[in-house]
Amino acid sequence: MMNPESSLILLTVIKLQADLLTFISEMIEKNRENEELSEVEEKNHVKTEEKPSSCSQTKEKDLNNRRAKESFICTQCGMSLMSKYNFDVHMRVHTGVKLFTCDQCGKSFSQSSHLKDHINIHTGEKPYKCSHCDKRFSRSGNLKTHERIHTGEKPHICDQCGKSFTIKGQLSAHMRVHTGEKPYTCDQCGTSFTQAGHLKNHMKIHTREKLNTCDQCGNMFLNASALKQHMNVHTKEKPHSCYLCGKSFLCLQSLTEHQTIHIGVREYMCFECEKTFTSAKFLKRHERIHSGEKPYKCSHCDKRFSDSSSLKRHERIHTGEKPYPCTACGKCFNNSSALHRHTKNIHSK
Repeated sequence: MMNPESSLILLTVIKLQADLLTFISEMIEKNRENEELSEVEEKNHVKTEEKPSSCSQTKEKDLNNRRAKESFICTQCGMSLMSKYNFDVHMRVHTGVKLFTCDQCGKSFSQSSHLKDHINIHTGEKPYKCSHCDKRFSRSGNLKTHERIHTGEKPHICDQCGKSFTIKGQLSAHMRVHTGEKPYTCDQCGTSFTQAGHLKNHMKIHTREKLNTCDQCGNMFLNASALKQHMNVHTKEKPHSCYLCGKSFLCLQSLTEHQTIHIGVREYMCFECEKTFTSAKFLKRHERIHSGEKPYKCSHCDKRFSDSSSLKRHERIHTGEKPYPCTACGKCFNNSSALHRHTKNIHSK
């Protein structure tokens, strides 16, 4: 086991090696450019001292033409590189070759600069500072991604619906909405998810990792924010209001889904019948019509339902719960539709 002082010395040596490799590659490229300039100068040298600016322009033009002819095209993705060195570095993306290895943890990288940034994780160094706020980062790529929060830049655009994202990973996850791909599968029950984070949360159901308990009803939740949102059910508070119609909701997600009705965005499509929906939740509920899946079972009888709200309405038959009171006469109903019919038929006449 290395002592802290030895580890620091080793990391310093690794960083110096990485810097040296970068410096050497830059010098090779610079020398190559100087050689090209010398060749062009020899070829186009004007013996008289007249019109030196013309000679300089000719050199630059010839060099640019030569570079254009000598650019390196990647046959894998079509990318054009201006030097053999950059081309070789780029090809490692396709070949998977990783020449630079961290002596601390064994992780390998395709470029020395990537290794250099990685070493900052071990040393705790954060040399990249945001120009808009005081946040610092160990990697230049992380800084670039962070700064898009300030600039609002979203360079990654979905070619299906035009939605844009700040990072490529967000676009990749979004594309699964269109493709229907769910690559993350639970090995306990077989349920699949579009994102790794969703699977991670789902796994807590099996491991019974539910530490957030409601002191009103005893329900348990996977995280504190879900419990906080649930508490609105007891307080009857609906803090999220639609600025277009004034309708209020218990949670922000419900408000967001509701507002898609106003703007007419229906980006979630059923691949069976091509019907479109404003949210993934509504699409999933609809898809059960085709699959016949009814995952919600009544705890009082054997009836099953395709969605949780239908189960909840049904269970009120057993419990006798009638949470919808008429404000005109005080009569209570077990669902909002029954209350609406009552109000329309009895009190609106």
